[in-house]
Amino acid sequence: MIEGIKQVSMMAIGNDLLKKPRLFYDKLREPFVGRDEEALTIVLALLSGEHLIIIGEPGTAKSALARRAARLLNVRFFKYLLTRFTEPSELFGPLDINALRKGIYKRITTSKLPDAEIAFLDEIFNANSAVLNSLLSILQERLLYDGYSEIRVPLWSLVSASNRIPDEPELDALYDRLLYRHIVKPVSEEFWGELLDRAWSIEKGDFEDVKPVMSSNDFLELNKLVFQVDLTDIKQSLLRLFAILEDSGMHLTDRRKSKALKAIAAHAIFEGRLKAKVEDLFVLKYIAPSDAEDFDKITNILLEELRTPEKILVELGEIERNTETIGREVEKLKSFDPKLVEIYRSLKTARRRVAMISRMSDDPRIADKVDSLINRIDNLLDEVTSKLGM
Repeated sequence: MIEGIKQVSMMAIGNDLLKKPRLFYDKLREPFVGRDEEALTIVLALLSGEHLIIIGEPGTAKSALARRAARLLNVRFFKYLLTRFTEPSELFGPLDINALRKGIYKRITTSKLPDAEIAFLDEIFNANSAVLNSLLSILQERLLYDGYSEIRVPLWSLVSASNRIPDEPELDALYDRLLYRHIVKPVSEEFWGELLDRAWSIEKGDFEDVKPVMSSNDFLELNKLVFQVDLTDIKQSLLRLFAILEDSGMHLTDRRKSKALKAIAAHAIFEGRLKAKVEDLFVLKYIAPSDAEDFDKITNILLEELRTPEKILVELGEIERNTETIGREVEKLKSFDPKLVEIYRSLKTARRRVAMISRMSDDPRIADKVDSLINRIDNLLDEVTSKLGM
């Protein structure tokens, strides 16, 4: 009966709408090298109406991705760098002096955070108590409590950034309200050449002409679809994963456990489905981690526990693309180039990873992909060792 309802729903909304999140994702990541996961977390945050923290050093395209997301949707955007001296008026707007003269306490919020649909706050954990208290209500309730009034804000998602994971107890509530968490790393050496080419294109303005790929109404309809996703088949697996993560030292608050369902449903929508599958549980890698150690071990836990052929094929596909990029780099390098040593190490690491993946499933598609990849990597290793004179 449920399946019949879902099929009717699919026919009613049409396949075109469910194709748009993937199109949005492809356009979002287009100018950037090595920022696929960052783009994915932004898309998931927007689809589910939740918030994101990206942790990492400056210069890794965090704010550029958020701004591009707003331009691709043609919605209002606000960006600000927080310090411990940031005043509430800098974020929420100055007081309206004319209204104050009449005894009315009112802020001018135009072009400030309360006016934005997508916002980016850099170094969010620098927020002082005056700013922090207002942020908490905006993130949770979409309300700004200001003096004697309540201001309803249209914020879809806050994309925030920091170069650290907070350890102050007073920041626990803020950190918990940022459902998606991701650590961004600099582009690895084998992609520096591609990074320079893409950066030069950006500097020349090749990506300045950003045209919306969907309307804001389309995205609001997708937000509604999140709550129509059938989660029946994944709930028991999700409960089991919660227990495994708890045993591994990764404690999720009740809020995060509950909101995990939205993230899973959002990922199903991103994949063009109204029914969640086991592979959608991989979004827990962006929800479960708390400290730096958690980020390192969550992926291995999920791969070990879920082992879905589709997800394994996706990972093998990523390794294959990286290997081809390395292959093009190797062709350009001359003998005894120092870069070859780092490439050799990267290829050995990739080979070990592919070998480990091969033991995770007996799916014939995976076996074929593994054989092809290992053969390609081995050929590249031979070419590298030859150039190094090993």
